[in-house]
Amino acid sequence: MHVYAVREVTTYLRELFDSNPHLGDIWIAGEVSNVSRPASGHVYFTLKDGDSSLKCVFFARRQPAQTTARLVEQGAAVVAHGRVSIYEQRGDLQLYVDFVQPEGVGALQAEFERLKARLEQEGLFDPARKRALPRFPRRIGVVTSESGAVFHDICHVLERRWPLAEIVLSPAPVQGPDAVAGIIGALHQLNQRGDIDAIIAGRGGGSIEELWSFNDELVARAIFGSAVPVVSAVGHETDFTIADFVADTRAPTPSAAAEIVSPDAIEIRMRLGVATGTMESLMRRQVSDQRAVLQDVVRSIERRAPDTDRQRQRVDDLARRAQSAAEHLHRTAVHSIGGYVWRLKALDPFATLDRGYAIVQRGTAVVSSTGDVSAGDALEIRVKDGTFAAQVGGAGPVQRARPKRRVPDAQAPLFTMPEERA
Repeated sequence: MHVYAVREVTTYLRELFDSNPHLGDIWIAGEVSNVSRPASGHVYFTLKDGDSSLKCVFFARRQPAQTTARLVEQGAAVVAHGRVSIYEQRGDLQLYVDFVQPEGVGALQAEFERLKARLEQEGLFDPARKRALPRFPRRIGVVTSESGAVFHDICHVLERRWPLAEIVLSPAPVQGPDAVAGIIGALHQLNQRGDIDAIIAGRGGGSIEELWSFNDELVARAIFGSAVPVVSAVGHETDFTIADFVADTRAPTPSAAAEIVSPDAIEIRMRLGVATGTMESLMRRQVSDQRAVLQDVVRSIERRAPDTDRQRQRVDDLARRAQSAAEHLHRTAVHSIGGYVWRLKALDPFATLDRGYAIVQRGTAVVSSTGDVSAGDALEIRVKDGTFAAQVGGAGPVQRARPKRRVPDAQAPLFTMPEERA
């Protein structure tokens, strides 16, 4: 016979309870009694029902805001959610509570409130993490049923408001056993594209059972993990789902989601017209102001500029005087040069040839005396119109006889041509 230690038994019982899926996720209804709130913030109480009772503990870290203060009160009828296990130190069977709901609420609604409180505590609903939608989306993804009217309503609104956007449908069942996996897969496909600017996830109205796919924790976490901003549009305006709280933006209807995610092209066109007019007006005003400033500067320069008219007149006078002096110098120079030319011509030995003189040269030397030549020397005689050769017949001075006066013959001509004399 094997004897077990107490710890072995309690540990075995705890592991047995913890491995039971039914006891690990259970709702229990009962009346609250023996409430204790120590300084740690935990709440200890007992749920009783007729002759049965179950110890419960609600740890502070698991308590949504104000839940225990409102509901865990002596004598309150509640429905508590949690897991049943063994507290080994005392061997107590107890319910580890993570959510409390007033009794009388439906099971689905209670589960909705429990999940909502837990996800809110984790920060999935934090407004600080919600992203703004793009102002001018180019591609808008839609996660909904391809056979329903929701997609057609969204397309109609987007075609009217922002026809520049491309609509990409990622179809998914929105209710039934395949809805959760389908919605998650559709979101994943749109995120994988890399060119989607915003996602609308939604469906039409229905009962809480029909909308329950959008209350699923996995769908909520898929929306939370989306790299693209998500607009939740589930049901009617009065319907709220977990997807509405975790999405970046909540729309009351799918058509409203299409309006939220898209700008109004008519409004944009009007605003552009107003902006264009305003810019033109500002530009005209700036040009006018700058023109006035420029005119003031020009007038200021003109007032401060020296009187140039008098200087222009003086320049003209100096120019005329300079021109007159230049002309006088030119005439004087021409006259002087003319005088020098005549003087040079008078000194030119060749000029005397025109008066009947000749130049006698022996070789390159000019003969200026009878002593410069001898009989038989060859000479060159230069006259006004050319040169001719000659030869010295005799040297020494020539005795000149007085010529006899001859009376010309009346019949003879006064002048004889050279050829006639010959």
